[in-house]
Amino acid sequence: MSAESTGYDAARITVLEGLEAVRKRPGMYVGSTDVRGLHRMLLDEVGRAVNASLAGGGGRVEVTLTPDGGARVADDGPGTPFEDCGDTGAPGLETLLTRCFGSARGRPGRRTVFMDSWTTDPGVTNALSSRLTAEVRREGMRRVQEFARGVALAPPTDAGPVTGSGTTLTFRPDPEVFSTVEYGFALLAARLTELAFLNPGLDLVLTDERSPDGPQQARLRFLGGVREFVTFLAVQAGEPFVRDVIAFEREDPRMAGSMEVALSWSHTHEERVRSFVNSMATHHGGSHEWGLRTGIAAAVDAYARAQGLLTATDPALRAEDVGAGLTAVVSVKLDDPEFTGCMGWTLGNDAVSACVAEAVRDHLGAWLEEHPQAAGAVVARMLPARVGD
Repeated sequence: MSAESTGYDAARITVLEGLEAVRKRPGMYVGSTDVRGLHRMLLDEVGRAVNASLAGGGGRVEVTLTPDGGARVADDGPGTPFEDCGDTGAPGLETLLTRCFGSARGRPGRRTVFMDSWTTDPGVTNALSSRLTAEVRREGMRRVQEFARGVALAPPTDAGPVTGSGTTLTFRPDPEVFSTVEYGFALLAARLTELAFLNPGLDLVLTDERSPDGPQQARLRFLGGVREFVTFLAVQAGEPFVRDVIAFEREDPRMAGSMEVALSWSHTHEERVRSFVNSMATHHGGSHEWGLRTGIAAAVDAYARAQGLLTATDPALRAEDVGAGLTAVVSVKLDDPEFTGCMGWTLGNDAVSACVAEAVRDHLGAWLEEHPQAAGAVVARMLPARVGD
């Protein structure tokens, strides 16, 4: 079919400049223009704030749902200067808010918190907001700049002296873009709870100012890490029949990263296994979750054989046999995570599987030896899965 027959030629090509492309195809940047895209845009800004806060040695991020339907995200980081940093080449806040850089998935650095496998820049939030106010507290001064649908209304202005440092973005999602601009407090609280568990000591405050009955607030700060996360999940699952939570941390250069693992079992048959990469939930699992299951199967199989509960002719326990009643969290933080699948929610780093499996086998194996009564309950829970094989 020729260009002439279809009526398509170079004259019909439209070049979109700056943030115009974001407003033209918003779903390409935040996934959708429904409630999912709305929340993703806000959570991307939370991720930016958390990274700034952790990098600055602080650790407090405040997320506020404002009465006018907007949101405010404030961090206590060093404060992003509005101007570009000529010596480092780093873009300033004004540049970030008025251009689209297209942040790629898998940005290196295990200390970088991911909110999704494809993280948008502040420019996307600015483009998809009817109004946005940026405030920077830095070197004793407060500076403010206003935007409308991605366009700066004026240069940054000095707003007087201030104590402390940080960056605050206040924005109203554009109803011309999104089918709904109503944030869900419970949905946001659930994601921020995960983030707080995975980053012990991080102080997250979520406030909802929209109710006429007064603000609703959740302060999320946990020092126990994934061990406390598993306890939280186990309470939801039912009374745990293993009182202890088996938990450990390990750094492993073979996978260029670190791991945190915690697990326990409950009386129910429900499985609750949660996996994360650089604080991002991997909904479809991947090499870290497979390593967890493989390591559990290897440890329990070795213990059962040592106790005569399995014979040499019995088939080995499989990774698929360990799920009944299992409550576990496996969190890896990698310098260079690789994601697979169309949504990027599956970890693909091959080395991670072997490293996690080895660590789980070692730690769980030692725990089974030290707790024979609880170990017997764990083994009994898994062996029926082999009956009839």
